[in-house]
Amino acid sequence: MTTEPGAGEFYPFVGVGPHPKPWPVGEQYDQELLELGDKRNVLDEYRYWTVAAIVADLNTKRNPLHIAVENWKHDLNIGSLIRTANAFNVAGIHIVGKRDWNRRGAMVTDRYMNVQHHPTVTEFAEWAKTNKLAIIGIDNIDVSKRLENRPLPRECVLFFGQEGSGMSDEAVSVCEVVLAINQYGSTRSINASAAGAIAMYAWGLQHLSPKDSDNNISQG
Repeated sequence: MTTEPGAGEFYPFVGVGPHPKPWPVGEQYDQELLELGDKRNVLDEYRYWTVAAIVADLNTKRNPLHIAVENWKHDLNIGSLIRTANAFNVAGIHIVGKRDWNRRGAMVTDRYMNVQHHPTVTEFAEWAKTNKLAIIGIDNIDVSKRLENRPLPRECVLFFGQEGSGMSDEAVSVCEVVLAINQYGSTRSINASAAGAIAMYAWGLQHLSPKDSDNNISQG
């Protein structure tokens, strides 16, 4: 594993080498990346850009979906969930509970996202109410409705519990509805990061046009 100056860890053998001269001109470009190469796992359009420039551009086209997750046990799945949220360029990510969370699975993608912390479920629910966002729980519990074919609000928060224990009773109580991913095998549920990917994709099928991302399919 290698480290890019100022940007953290990245995948080995991903990306491009030093930019041939003459170098492109613009405030968005990172001089070190132009000189040494850009090995980050970013879209081609963001090659050689600074993290700040990428974030600024992403902020101009965030989708109105928010993702929230309870963080009481330093769950490894939180990072993976955030990495998926980055792929959908969600408007915000909300860590509910402990401030420190396991970033390993995020693979640095949290640097490109708007991450907020809410110490309690109550404070998070108040934030959602103030911003007029419906809270949609994702868990396989007795009160759950089926996610399949369920209309999802365009502007909402998908709220996830922790691996194993799932959503707390308090978290369930602030949800407009809790939706479950139907299971067809012997296990009762799938892990939180996988559930997050499925739920975000279900939202995307309803609210994102494939033509919006046709140019973003290829990554280096």
